[in-house]
Amino acid sequence: MAKITILEDKIIFERRDELTVIEAYGANCLRYRSTRNIKLSDENWTLLPPTTKADCKTFGNEREATIVNGDISATIRDGFGWTGASISYFRKGKQILRSRDEGDPVTRFTHLGGNNYQVKAIFDSNPGEHIYGLGQEQEDQFDRKGCTCNIMHYNTKSTLPVIYSSLGYGFLWNNPAPGRCETTFNHTMWVADSAYQIDYLVYVGDTPADIMKIYCDLTGYAPKFPDWAAGFWQSKLRYESQEDLLEVAREYKKRGIPLAAIVIDYFHWTEQGEWKFDPNLWPDPKAMCDELESMGVKPVVSIWPTINPKSENYHAMDNENMLVRTENGQYGIFNFYGLQTFIDPTNPKTGPFVWSKVRENYYKYGIKNFWLDEAEPEVHPQQFGNLRFYIGNGAQTALLYPYYYAKIFYDGLRSEGEEDIIILTRAAYPGSQRFGSLVWNGDIPSTFKALRQSVTSGLSMSMCGIPWWNSDIGGFHSADIESDYFRELIVRWFQFGLFSPVMRLHGARNRTKNQVDRHPGVKERSGGDNEIWSFGERNYPILKNIIELRERLKPYILKYMDIASKTGSPIMRPMFYDFYDDEICYRLDDQYMFGEDILFAPILEQGVTQRSVYLPEGKWVNVNDKKTYEGRQMITARAELHEFIAFVRSGSEVLEVFS
Repeated sequence: MAKITILEDKIIFERRDELTVIEAYGANCLRYRSTRNIKLSDENWTLLPPTTKADCKTFGNEREATIVNGDISATIRDGFGWTGASISYFRKGKQILRSRDEGDPVTRFTHLGGNNYQVKAIFDSNPGEHIYGLGQEQEDQFDRKGCTCNIMHYNTKSTLPVIYSSLGYGFLWNNPAPGRCETTFNHTMWVADSAYQIDYLVYVGDTPADIMKIYCDLTGYAPKFPDWAAGFWQSKLRYESQEDLLEVAREYKKRGIPLAAIVIDYFHWTEQGEWKFDPNLWPDPKAMCDELESMGVKPVVSIWPTINPKSENYHAMDNENMLVRTENGQYGIFNFYGLQTFIDPTNPKTGPFVWSKVRENYYKYGIKNFWLDEAEPEVHPQQFGNLRFYIGNGAQTALLYPYYYAKIFYDGLRSEGEEDIIILTRAAYPGSQRFGSLVWNGDIPSTFKALRQSVTSGLSMSMCGIPWWNSDIGGFHSADIESDYFRELIVRWFQFGLFSPVMRLHGARNRTKNQVDRHPGVKERSGGDNEIWSFGERNYPILKNIIELRERLKPYILKYMDIASKTGSPIMRPMFYDFYDDEICYRLDDQYMFGEDILFAPILEQGVTQRSVYLPEGKWVNVNDKKTYEGRQMITARAELHEFIAFVRSGSEVLEVFS
């Protein structure tokens, strides 16, 4: 016989094999937890305590009870016999979610051993609903309705288990276990492969911005964006020496091209797990940083979390369990120049230890910006249950790695009194944004298809509360810089980079026929050239003009970065974010708003110089011919290779930037 207990701010449902609590969690938000264990876990993972006051009331009887918290409500009903409790959620009285009856509670909990179960939360599908979020991966689906997504991280895929629905609600699956999400036409189902309990939050608002603010109240806001980071970042795989790097920075300075940052990529170090410069190729980091500072250029240093027994730090970290261990077998979960394991950032000892090395070997020279590569972490094979972290087995906790990895560097920099913090990272989890994580979409190919999918990735991440995002301009691998194909691609990608939260050129370009080995014998050779003068005489002035335009756009960009830090609203936003009453905007995945006043429609195919653009309500000025168009219509716009398609809201001051 089931029992419903109604309290002031929660409802408790109890019956054989099931304990469920649904409770208010801040304004317009409800949290659901359910388990087959005797009691619920109070583990919040990365969830923050409520910062806004609930407006809650409860009522009902022993068979049915309702909880109302502002504009959201939920009704829980006894399943009468062999079925479990049924839950329906409402926004201002209109149903938005209804749990699906899949039999008795045991079907949602498959026992795995101890207190852990495979858990499922299943809901009816809503006809006509659009669903966005779930992080980034290389695919063409922006609207996730009709899709299945594996909940896991790997290179080019970073899953954030959060969605936004066009029905006016957000959903956060509060569980860091690998699993699966099906937002298909017959149901919506969330699966954690191994967990103590089902745990999720549903929250509602009148606009996407309202819902994003609640999500950021739950998981945190990005800090203040550093002013310099809005400029152009130069990177390649890789500058092999201090002098190689400085030569490039000097050349940008000589040519009068604004350069905000230059990146020192991997294998500048002595050994994986030794976070310091190789003195043979980087003999005077202090002098290097001083010269870069004199040019107004910030150095950004790549840090990998890999480590092996050759590292001087390995045995100290291994003996104190500061490394990711395996449940079965010895170290060795990533084979790259020998077997590597990874630091365990979830162990409270790891952060201070690693930061002490970084402080001594980088920070003291003036390096305050870091690139956290391999942040998923990249393990082979991806058997998360074989990984042992300080916080638990990987089958229950693996998604948390990038969150704690970024936290090490954020906490370290804060301990030194730094406030302008930005950390380039290859994966994220809800809450990563509050550590200044600038996420990018990994080692993608240099193709127009990858460019198109990068637009989708950036928009998806923006709907997951990650306002700081970028891609490798030009893609990462397999680019022939002397080919017509790539020389067209790099321009179109630069145009996309212009209207990305961060504009960063990077890539492992194919080595050219006559390329000279400047430092024979290095462990990891440099790729081909990757500076803006490397892609042909025709392209150089085009790319230079784009960088100069980015510099003029900085006040506009910084304005919206400040807004993101205060409200959660991203600068790179889907069309429906501002035009949520326009059904057409929910079907657009290849154009977007850059702030409230700029509409950008990238060209994403080779050889194309025109495309259709939908102009929403308002008046819009084409930045190329300065003609004004009325909104709520589809038009055809043209842009030769040296041009891009963008429209500015009529009357906006930012139009002057494009003059």
